Amino acid sequence: MSGYTQSTDQYLTRLRRIEGQVRGLQRMISEDTYCINILTQISAAQSALDSVAIALLQDHLAHCVVQAAKESEEAGREKVEEATQAIARLIKS
Repeated sequence: MSGYTQSTDQYLTRLRRIEGQVRGLQRMISEDTYCINILTQISAAQSALDSVAIALLQDHLAHCVVQAAKESEEAGREKVEEATQAIARLIKS
């Protein structure tokens, strides 16, 4: 079971909203909307995705990492390393 299982509906709602934002961006481009307005909307979509990523990371730490640490110290360290790599990827993007 994933750490976000109890929040699946909330995550799907948020992602659908982001999907709508991206469709809006496509529409803005096709309608030749002013550049700065498009950039503002891109920033909002990126921020929304970052928010989902942070929430998923928190769920991962609270559930998956904690469960692994209860199993064994080695399993806990592996999950911490996995989370650290995921954070590094998020920071780079």
